[in-house]
Amino acid sequence: MERRWPDVLWIVRHGQSAGNVASDAAHLAGLSEIAIAERDVDVPLSALGEQQASALGRWFAAMPEHERPTVVLASPYLRARRTAELIREAGGFSADLGIDADERLREKEFGILDRLTRGGVAERFPEQAEFRRLLGKFYHRPPGGESWCDVILRLRSALDTLSLHQREERVLIVCHQVVVLCMRYLLECMTEAEILGIDAAQEVANCSVTSYEFNPRLGPKGKMELTRFNFVAPLEVAGAPVTTRPDEAVAAR
Repeated sequence: MERRWPDVLWIVRHGQSAGNVASDAAHLAGLSEIAIAERDVDVPLSALGEQQASALGRWFAAMPEHERPTVVLASPYLRARRTAELIREAGGFSADLGIDADERLREKEFGILDRLTRGGVAERFPEQAEFRRLLGKFYHRPPGGESWCDVILRLRSALDTLSLHQREERVLIVCHQVVVLCMRYLLECMTEAEILGIDAAQEVANCSVTSYEFNPRLGPKGKMELTRFNFVAPLEVAGAPVTTRPDEAVAAR
């Protein structure tokens, strides 16, 4: 039987970012707009986010060397790339292991709703708030932005590449909250209702681990089987606070 999947797949949300902190402040103050100076792609980790990433790296370092990642993929966004770098530094990975940026793993694009809180969307773009209410966030695409379906479309391509070039590898992906959830949707062949139910039940924590292992007994050719979701024990053991704020354009997520 020809294998088409990695041995292990870890999907990690980036550490807490400066955007997450600014989003908390905007919501607490009841503001319409989140105060961020950078482009979304350039938003850095907070000091706590760096602590979280290093804590997760130490969790990988505690594994036997033959169980650690052999491939690292990351969103090109600064907060994801830096998380991957800190995990690699603390994780005892092979010295020549690079971090491959893949733009298909990038954050969901929010278009005209970027940097707005839910209240800000209702105030400035009431028609978009109504469209989102009618369509639901799985299908609603703000002008200049993406729906969840758009994210899923590019992730289908990313998974095809994974199955072609990372077979039997141990792959670490560092990405974003919506990407983590959309990966679950694809790998587990979920429905819209199923993945939105998971999303509603809990936020994907910063530096949480969602992992899969290849199970040859599932289906005629084997499948990836979920082994962990939103796993934050490495942070708790290291004393790094667990944070769950969605990325800055909360209303559009």
